[in-house]
Amino acid sequence: MKPHRITLFAGHYGSGKTNIAINYAEALASSGKAVTVADLDIVNPYFRSADSRDRLAAQGISLLSSPYAGSNVDLPALPQEMYAVVDDTSRYAVLDIGGDDRGALALGRYAPGILKEGDYAFYLVINGYRPLSHDAPDTLEILREIEAAGGIRATALVNNSNLGPETTAQTVLDSLAYAEEVSRRSGLPIAMTTVDARLVPELQDKIPHLLGLTLQARDFF
Repeated sequence: MKPHRITLFAGHYGSGKTNIAINYAEALASSGKAVTVADLDIVNPYFRSADSRDRLAAQGISLLSSPYAGSNVDLPALPQEMYAVVDDTSRYAVLDIGGDDRGALALGRYAPGILKEGDYAFYLVINGYRPLSHDAPDTLEILREIEAAGGIRATALVNNSNLGPETTAQTVLDSLAYAEEVSRRSGLPIAMTTVDARLVPELQDKIPHLLGLTLQARDFF
């Protein structure tokens, strides 16, 4: 599958969108592409993508995030350089979007440029084991809030349903009906199912479009 120039990952808090964005950016870089990761979450001051700054830099991946990332200062600030993800078409951009309608508001600043270029994929990361997205109706409500706030419609789903370190292969298999129901109701295809890389051998022949993840040092999925 040919990657789009801009790839957006959104999802409710605890969905695992940040870890997936980091892994996806690393996959792009490993194929020889110049990559920038942009953290657009202006609500949560503990920007988890910033936890991987050194890991990304070692692979030549640049990271743009709030100047207050990793601090206890809660200000809705993003650097001016963030517009480079739209303006610099020589680099692939991976965007980590805030986890609800308020968090997705920052995307609205960049939506016109993204839509004008037209070379993007927007993935909603879903986790059926989280309390606010445990069924299809609740997940669809989150999707519509994010789309309305960000000004861009999602194009596909990523099933990242997990129970953190307690996740087993059966945990993932049990989530498939949930993901398929969200897909049916939203009309969005399931682009991939993501799991801790240690589970890939047990699941690779059972789930299509499976992607193993290397987890951040202090992250669960």
